[in-house]
Amino acid sequence: MAFFNLQSIFTSPLASGSINKFKMASEQAKDAKANEKIVGEFQQLRNEQRNLINNLNTLEMDLKEHKTVIDTLKSVDPDRKCFRLIGGVLCERTVKEVLPQLTENKDFIERTISIVMEDLTKKGQQINKFKEDHNIRIRGEHMPTEEQKSTEEKKQENRNVLVSN
Repeated sequence: MAFFNLQSIFTSPLASGSINKFKMASEQAKDAKANEKIVGEFQQLRNEQRNLINNLNTLEMDLKEHKTVIDTLKSVDPDRKCFRLIGGVLCERTVKEVLPQLTENKDFIERTISIVMEDLTKKGQQINKFKEDHNIRIRGEHMPTEEQKSTEEKKQENRNVLVSN
């Protein structure tokens, strides 16, 4: 049985180099996991933003339909029979019963749209802050140079000037 001097093995230049390589590899693995976590959080924020946009589009279509129906029913006799789909059941009503309900629904949809728009704006700001905090750049998105920024500022300054010949 051979005995090794453990202290000489761990203090030798060869062993310390492999230990440093091991430390570097574990740090790189930690960095990779941290980057994956950041990318995952960023993707989650973008998915939430997409969901808000989809909800907003659905609400806007519903609002347009409500406005069309309300405009149509305003020109009709209030005692005329109409049908309304409530929870999958077609119900017979009169125009004078349905019109106030539709108007109330339209107002509710408009309020909901404004809330979703605010949420969408907040989510966009949150995403931009997250991008800045973690130095995230999206492919195809170029960062403006100082020269481009100054050119844009000059354009904004000249925006309110009327020039005539």
